[in-house]
Amino acid sequence: MSDPAQIRRVGFVGLGNMGGPMVARLLGDGFEVVAYDTAPAAIERAVEGGAVGANALEDAARGTDAIVLMLPNSAIVTAVVEQLRSAGALAEGLVVIDMSSSEPQRTRELAAELAQSGVALVDAPVSGGVRGAVGGKLTIMVGADDEQLARVRPVLESLGTVRHAGAVGAGHAIKALNNLLSASHLLATAEAMAAGTRFGLDPDVMLAVFNGSSGKSGSTENKYPNFIRTGRYDSGFGLRLMLKDMRIATSLAEQEGVPARLGVEAVELWSEAAESLEPTADHTEIARWIDQLVPPSDGITAPPPPGTGPMTS
Repeated sequence: MSDPAQIRRVGFVGLGNMGGPMVARLLGDGFEVVAYDTAPAAIERAVEGGAVGANALEDAARGTDAIVLMLPNSAIVTAVVEQLRSAGALAEGLVVIDMSSSEPQRTRELAAELAQSGVALVDAPVSGGVRGAVGGKLTIMVGADDEQLARVRPVLESLGTVRHAGAVGAGHAIKALNNLLSASHLLATAEAMAAGTRFGLDPDVMLAVFNGSSGKSGSTENKYPNFIRTGRYDSGFGLRLMLKDMRIATSLAEQEGVPARLGVEAVELWSEAAESLEPTADHTEIARWIDQLVPPSDGITAPPPPGTGPMTS
């Protein structure tokens, strides 16, 4: 393995909507990447871009300075780490960078377990979606001590802007809280848009006013114009993944003795949407679900379907 103070060869596990573009960014910045995914086609795409394909999970860790995990949840992260440990693939001095949206307390426990073997764990979840991953403009929320942060910073800065959230686990905590805010904003925006449209307001006029006023948010500036009003619903982040993060956030609040009544109510509503929509639904489809709840009008203009109205050419 190379000088432990410098990371040049990176293992990467999880080559989905986010992981694939992130690997491309690392390769573009001169890192060697050993890529693994349970889907062979995903590995093939990474190899076509210049990565080394791993034939097995443990091959993504052996001989690397760091291994990035971009996986759906803590349970899968734990299972992957345990498999790597059982295979003897986590060498002393290796750093595991968990960029998944994991449970903060479980992250702290896993970090303590790995430290006993001389392996560091840094949590570095991201915000910014597929567009941010492709452009290297993710916001990366890092939980690590100063020494480990300095070590992984060049890898992370290849992917976006680094925000040091605190000690290990802090990154995952703030990511979950951020997504609770994001989901609550989007739900409130969907309800406001549905009510205003039912009243007869133009959806695009509403968005223009909101974005010039105190109601502005990422939902009004980005999600509605780009994914909802266009009828695309393809942000690349699933509704059920958003719901998972929301539950992590409300569980964190409960654990800390903080009332989170609005957050709990938002979780309940998103849960209803998850039961109603397809398992693969994008999180922006919460707006479509809200529209479906609106009863038929009695002589009042119905909401225009996505892809219509003044912003459509």
